[in-house]
Amino acid sequence: MKVAFIGLGIMGLPMATNVSKQYDLIGFDIVKKETNFLFASSYQECAEFADVIISMVPKNEHFKALVNEMLPYLKAGQIWIDMSTISPATALEMKSLLLKKGVKLCDAPVVKSQPAAIKGELGIYFGGDKDLFEHVKPILSCMGKNIIYMGENGRGLQMKIIHNALVGQIQNGVNEILGLAEKLGLDLTDVVTALGYGGAQCFYLDTKANNILNHTYPTAFSVENMNKDVHFAGEIADSINADVPSLRNVIKVYEKAMEEGLGKNDFSNTYEVVNEK
Repeated sequence: MKVAFIGLGIMGLPMATNVSKQYDLIGFDIVKKETNFLFASSYQECAEFADVIISMVPKNEHFKALVNEMLPYLKAGQIWIDMSTISPATALEMKSLLLKKGVKLCDAPVVKSQPAAIKGELGIYFGGDKDLFEHVKPILSCMGKNIIYMGENGRGLQMKIIHNALVGQIQNGVNEILGLAEKLGLDLTDVVTALGYGGAQCFYLDTKANNILNHTYPTAFSVENMNKDVHFAGEIADSINADVPSLRNVIKVYEKAMEEGLGKNDFSNTYEVVNEK
C-alpha cells in the first residue's frame, strides 16, 4: 500500500517518519519540512499517489478544508485515516461526503505526546468498519503500541475526547495540590517525590513535574489543543445532558489560559493559571 501523510506538525512528522520505514510514503504540509521521505508538491499529488491517506490536522475547519481540497482528485477504493482530534459530528459529515467518491473514512485519534510519537508508541483509538480496522492495523502499528477498536465512525473520537477530559481533571487536581503545598511552604521537589509513593502517583505528575518545578513549559501538547478537546467534551456532555462539574471547572481554566495568551505553550502551563502566577 502507498501512503500519503498530510499534516507534519509536532506529532505528524514523527508519525509519518515511522510509517515511511515500512511503507512507500509521501508527506505534505502547508509549511515545507525537512523529511527523510518524499515531500509532495500538492494535495493533488497526494491523492493521485496514495492507496491510503492519513491526516493529522489541528481543528474541524482544517479537516473540512482538506477534504474539500482533495475531493476532486480522490478515487473510489481509497482509504482515509484521520488521526486528528476533531468533533465526531464533523467526522460523520466528512464520512458522508467522501463515501460519494467511494472513499472510506475512519477516525483514529492518538493519545500520549511527541516522545511516544517518535518511538512509535502512541495509543490509538479506532472508529470505523471492523474489516477496515483489520486492513489498516499494520499501518497503525507503525505509529502505535496500544491500538483499540472502539466501534463505528466517531467512536474513536468520542474515546479520545473523554480521555483528554479526564487528563484535564487529573491535571487540575495536581495543579491545585502543588499550589497548596507551595503556599504551605513545603519543598515542591520533596512533595512530588512523596506523592509518587502513594495513590496520588499519576502519569501527568510523573511527566510534567519538571515543567512545574522549573516554571518552563516547552510544548509537547499545547494549551490551545487541550482547550479544544475539553470544549468538545463539554459539547458531548451537553448532548446527553450529563452533569460533569469537574470538567466545567477545567474548561474555565483553559478559557482563562487562552485569554492570557498561553495557547502555544505546553498544557502544563495551566499550573500558573490555577495558582495565579
